[in-house]
Parts: sequence; structure tokens; C-alpha cells
Amino acid sequence: MPEEEDQSQTCIISKWLTNLLGFSGLELLADMWQIGQETIKSLLNNGIYEVLDYESTLEIHNQDGTKATFIKRKKIRYLQNNIIAYQDYAWGDGEILLNYRTNRGKPVDRYRSGYKTYILLSLREVKNRGDTDEFNIQWNIRRGFLTNDGYWSTDISHPTRHIKINVIFPKSRPPTRLALEESNRKHTRDLTRETQRQLSDGRWLVSWEKDKPRLYEVYVLRWEW
Repeated sequence: MPEEEDQSQTCIISKWLTNLLGFSGLELLADMWQIGQETIKSLLNNGIYEVLDYESTLEIHNQDGTKATFIKRKKIRYLQNNIIAYQDYAWGDGEILLNYRTNRGKPVDRYRSGYKTYILLSLREVKNRGDTDEFNIQWNIRRGFLTNDGYWSTDISHPTRHIKINVIFPKSRPPTRLALEESNRKHTRDLTRETQRQLSDGRWLVSWEKDKPRLYEVYVLRWEW
């Protein structure tokens, strides 16, 4: 029988390794295998949490693009134990992170690395694997959208189940062209008019969403207006 042959071959290999390495060598090999498996699992976790749902809204308040507000809601599940802090980050043109506000944690540090600014939030409690949390964060932007073409980027830095990106334009200046760029794939496609609608007060809302976005991808919503 094939199964019996496989078992026989396994026994032969086991005896051969025992003679070659000795029992201590086999124990070492088993330990190395376990460590390797744990390392792989750790790498697959991709950080301290996964994102269950993420929605962001950028609103440009005036036709000159000098005043804007960014709001985001992120629901997460922790993948590790003893988590006491959460790291937020932002980037963009103009003056960003003005009047920064959050419903969870207290900002205790802010620093810049490359083109990103990081904000460290102390949770003031301990979170463990399996716990969920929801962050509602917003800030103002000054003089960030002064040109005829603009963009807003969303960086997928953790495993994410769903994202939704909204951009609201003033009534007097709707977008004339919309496109979505996947930076790492170097792929850009035009968005249809179905992603755009006018609100009851005259403002223009553009929405794009995706299930299971690609990890480490940067999705860039581009427009002309």
C-alpha cells in the first residue's frame, strides 16, 4: 500500500538521521523547526493589529483649497498581548495635523521620519490579543490643495479587511476627472461617474471602497478640478 510505503520510508529517514545526528542532534533540529515556524507566524501577523474596517473622509471646504478637514475611523483587532500604545501617522502638502483630535488615547509624542509625521497615542490601558478598538481621529489642513490637480493617499500598512475613501468637494468646484492609482503596482484607472454624487447642500462626494486591499499597497485617489 502507498501509505505503508510512505511510513516505511519515514522510518528509514528517521533511523538515518538518528545515526547521523544522534538524539541530541534530532532534538536540536526539532527546536530549530519550531523556532522557524514561530518566526513565520510572527511575520505573517504583520504588526500588532489587523484592521477590520477603515473609512476616511477628506473635505475641502473652499474652492481655493486653502481649508480642509480630514476624518478617519479605524476599527482594529489586536494580534499581540500587552499593548499600551497606538501609532498614528500622516503626510501631505501644506500645514497638516492642525487641531489634532482623537477619541482614544492621549498624544504623548510626535516626530517626523522621511515624509511622514508620526503621533504616538498612549492608550492608558493594556490591550491583549483578540481585543478590539475603534479610533476616530481628525485634523485640519491649511493650504494643502492649491493646484488644479490634487490627490489623497491611503497606505495599507497592516492586514485590512475593508477600506472606504471619501473626498468631499465644495459646491462651487466639483472634480472634472477622477482616477485611482495603485502606486506599487504602477497601475492607474479612471473612476466612473458612479463614484461621484451631489449632496443635498450642493457639495460633491466622491467615494471608493475595496474589500481586502493589497497589503503594503498605497491607494491614491487623484482628481482634476
